[in-house]
Amino acid sequence: MTKTNVVENRRKELHLSQEDLANQLGISRQYYNAIENLKRFPSIKLAKELANVLQIDWTIFFDNGVNT
Repeated sequence: MTKTNVVENRRKELHLSQEDLANQLGISRQYYNAIENLKRFPSIKLAKELANVLQIDWTIFFDNGVNT
C-alpha cells in the first residue's frame, strides 16, 4: 500500500474531507491535496500534526520504501 493510499484511506475512514483536514492543520486544501498526492512533502512538524489527526505513524511521510 502506498503512502497516498494510507493517508487518503485513513482520512476517509475518519469521514474527513480534504478541506476539513486542511482547516484543522491550518493549511490550504490545495497544499493538503498536494501532500496526499505525493506532489509535496510536509515539514516534520506538519507531518506529526497530520499523523496525530489521522492516528498514523508520522514517519510514513519520510519512509523511502513507501514513496516508490
